[in-house]
Amino acid sequence: MIITSLLDTDLYKFTMMQAVLHQFPGAQVEYKFKCRSPGIKLAPYVNEIRSEVRSLCNLHFQEDELRYLRSLRFIKSDFVDFLGLFKLNEKYINIEPLEDGSIDILIKGPWLHTILFEIPVLAIVNEVYFRNIHAVPDFVEGRRRLAEKIEQLNFEDLQDIRIADYGTRRRFSKSWHEEVLRVLWANLGAEKSGQFAGSSNVLFSMKLGFKPLGTMAHEYLQACQSLGPRLRDSQVFGFETWAREYRGDLGIALSDVYGMGPFLRDFDLYFCKLFDGARHDSGDPFDWGERMISHYIKNRVDPLTKTLIFSDGLSVPRTIELYKRFKGRCLMAFGIGTNLTNDLGYEPLQIVIKMVKCNGQPVAKLSDTPSKNMCEDEKYLAYLRQVFEIDPPKLDLH
Repeated sequence: MIITSLLDTDLYKFTMMQAVLHQFPGAQVEYKFKCRSPGIKLAPYVNEIRSEVRSLCNLHFQEDELRYLRSLRFIKSDFVDFLGLFKLNEKYINIEPLEDGSIDILIKGPWLHTILFEIPVLAIVNEVYFRNIHAVPDFVEGRRRLAEKIEQLNFEDLQDIRIADYGTRRRFSKSWHEEVLRVLWANLGAEKSGQFAGSSNVLFSMKLGFKPLGTMAHEYLQACQSLGPRLRDSQVFGFETWAREYRGDLGIALSDVYGMGPFLRDFDLYFCKLFDGARHDSGDPFDWGERMISHYIKNRVDPLTKTLIFSDGLSVPRTIELYKRFKGRCLMAFGIGTNLTNDLGYEPLQIVIKMVKCNGQPVAKLSDTPSKNMCEDEKYLAYLRQVFEIDPPKLDLH
C-alpha cells in the first residue's frame, strides 16, 4: 500500500492538530478536493483510491513513532498520549466519481479526527494516477534532473542557502520521494554543505535523521474565521492563539490567507517582535519580500533578526534568484515541493484539499494568487472582501 505510516505527512499537520486538541477540541469541519489541472480524468482510478484510503484508515501510530514525536521539543505529552489511541475513520471521508471523469472527495467531521486526512490522501491520488499513466517511470531522467539541481547549488556564493523538501502531497511516489531525500541529504546535508535543511515529512525525517520542518497551514487561520470572536479579528485571534499554544516555538506566521495587505495591517509591532518571521505562499515573492522587510523597518524591527520563508511553487533557479535578491537583508529559508519530488519530465497534478466550512459556516482563503482561492459561497466571499477591504478584481471563484 502507498501509505504505511501515519507519520507519512507534513509536520504542520501535527502542530495544528495539537493546537486543535488544546484550543478547539469540539470544532466540526468540512474539506473538499480540487484538481486545478485541466482535463485530468481521475474517475477510472476511484476504486484504487478508495482501497488505499481504506488501508490508511487501518493504521495506528507505532511505539517508535510516538517516541519520536515525544522527542520534539514543542510536542506535548498529552497530545502524544492522544495519538497513541488515534486512527483515521473511513466514515468521515467520501470519494465519488463524477460524470466528467473527475472525482469528488469530501471530508467531513470533527476537526481533531479529520485533520490528518489531507496530505496522505493527496499523496495517494498522485501515486495512483502516475502509476497508471506511467507504468514504467523515467527514473533516469528524474535522477539527471535531481543531479542538475544539486549542481546548480554547488557554488561558493550559495553556501549559506537553506532549502527544504515540502513535496509530500504532490510527490510522484513514496519510493521516489525517499530516493530524492537520500540523495539531497548525501550531497547537501549537514555533513556536506548544509544547504539541505530538512523536510516537512515527519516519517522520512525520523527515518533518515534530519529535522522535520513546519508551523501552520491555511486551514488553521481559515477555521479561525468561525472560531474567533468576530471575523475582522480572526487573523489576530489565530496568531494569538498559536502563540498561547507554543509559547515562542514555531514562530513563523503564514501571510496569505487574506492577502498581503490585510496581513500587514494585522501583523503589528507586537506580532513583528513575537514571531520569528513569515512564510510566503502566493503572489510575487520578490514584492512580498520587499514589503516584509519594509514592514519590519517601519516597526523598528531589524529584518536581519527575522526569517522569511519562501514556499510557493519554487524551482532551484527561482530559489537562487530570491536568495541573491535578499541576501544580507534578512534571514531566509526555502521550501521546494513539486519541483523536488515530482520532476521526472511529466506534468505534475495540481491538486489540493482545502477546508471550506468550520462549525457549519463557510470559510475561505483569499490569497495573492487568485487561482489558489477556494470557496463555494459567493455571498460569504463578498462579505469577507468587505470586512478585510480586499479588492474584488483579485478574486477568482474558479
